[in-house]
Amino acid sequence: MRTRFELGIVACLIACFAAAAWSAQPEAARYPVRPVRIVIGFTPGGTPDITARLIGVKLADALGQPVVVDNRPGAGGTIGGKLVAEATPDGHTLLSVSASHVLQPSIYAKMPYDTLKDFAGITRTSTACYLLVTSPSSPARTAKDLLAQAKAKPGQLNFASAGSGSGTHFAGEMFKHAAGIDVVHIPYKGIPESLTDTMAGRVQFFMSPLSGGIPLMKAGKLRALGVSCLKRVAAIPDVPTLAETVLPGFQADTWSGILAPAKTPRAIINRLHAEITRILALPEIEQKMTALGVDPDPTQPAEFDKLIAEQVKAMAKLARAAGIRPQ
Repeated sequence: MRTRFELGIVACLIACFAAAAWSAQPEAARYPVRPVRIVIGFTPGGTPDITARLIGVKLADALGQPVVVDNRPGAGGTIGGKLVAEATPDGHTLLSVSASHVLQPSIYAKMPYDTLKDFAGITRTSTACYLLVTSPSSPARTAKDLLAQAKAKPGQLNFASAGSGSGTHFAGEMFKHAAGIDVVHIPYKGIPESLTDTMAGRVQFFMSPLSGGIPLMKAGKLRALGVSCLKRVAAIPDVPTLAETVLPGFQADTWSGILAPAKTPRAIINRLHAEITRILALPEIEQKMTALGVDPDPTQPAEFDKLIAEQVKAMAKLARAAGIRPQ
């Protein structure tokens, strides 16, 4: 019969061997070992925030760990981006981005990270466009009215954005350039603040993400003047496109997606891609997204990386054409 001392030694050895076996497992096989955080570089209410929250609930069930959405607004989304770029590349810290991610290099002369080298794509999650909105008290009842007002008062009308370098900023600049109007950009901390001041009439218009603008439009708190898609949006079929009313061919699209820090193990990237793609195909998720004018639209990781690289170049070209220079 073994003594208690001998049994203690055996138990200790078993524990040591178990710990060694655990640590010897591939990192992806053990993933995740703690809560997963999805960082968003803007305040709540935008498409990256809404999609991350919808995905996060289902992803937590699939991974067996909590998924926490962490809003880190500021500097056009680059504060949140920097946090993720510098995070340990183990799949526990992710970044939910919008098209502003590819605009930032055209807005900021000095970036806190390399947009192309410091992240690994997991998947695009959605595509959408913008809703041109104004206050219900505005004299502009149509997009044509707004342009007439802007041309009659050059430099006197303002447009809101969710911050310099945000997708809403660039969409507003594209509308301004295409229409040939002189209006002043007013950057806010995020989408909720932009919507609040647009509703109050403190700014004359806002190119709002559909996900934020549609509920307020339907509640009568905003007046919709047009969508920036080439085709009307199924969720709001009575709202015309800007292309059909005032700016033939005008289009300003946006998207959202999930990134990981560069050097995240490929097996972890692949697992997250598989789970998020599966979640986006769930009828309840698709229904919630399309009701907000957002279409689930996943890609392969390599395809998402390629899309980002191509759009960084394309947005730089558009920025130069619109007279936007890095600050």
